[in-house]
Amino acid sequence: MEFIEMKVTGLTIDPFTSMPIIILKDMEDKAALPIWIGLIEASAIATELEHIQLSRPMTHDLLKNILDSIGIKVKKVSVTELRDNTFYSSVTLEHNGKEIEMDSRPSDAIAIALRSKAPIFVEKSVVEKSRKIDLGVDDSEEKKRKWAEILENLSPEDFGRYKM
Repeated sequence: MEFIEMKVTGLTIDPFTSMPIIILKDMEDKAALPIWIGLIEASAIATELEHIQLSRPMTHDLLKNILDSIGIKVKKVSVTELRDNTFYSSVTLEHNGKEIEMDSRPSDAIAIALRSKAPIFVEKSVVEKSRKIDLGVDDSEEKKRKWAEILENLSPEDFGRYKM
């Protein structure tokens, strides 16, 4: 497996489904990976991206606090597979010198990675497969080409201030 380090460059809304999409880009801004996520997870990610301090910890904050208090470090997050239009990922933890890999939804893994300042990696084949993702709306080649072009040319400025 060959992994590419990526970073969160923004959140946007799918114009067809009104679902949030998190956009990951490689460190050289050459490849983009859109991942459709839920509203709650998008809110958790946006809160962290905007450095918003809430009066009470949200679920991902609580999990990070628990891990910190028992000496477990989030080493990395990996998006490992794209199967049937579903992304799969894992969170790699370190405790007493031992690494533990946990299955996770990408949105939760990314929310935890952002809070833990852990790197995000994506398997190269996932990036390649995502260019062929079934958007479920219009199967025309023209529509697919336009979507691919839009996603590949996104810049952080295209997302404003991560407004939901």
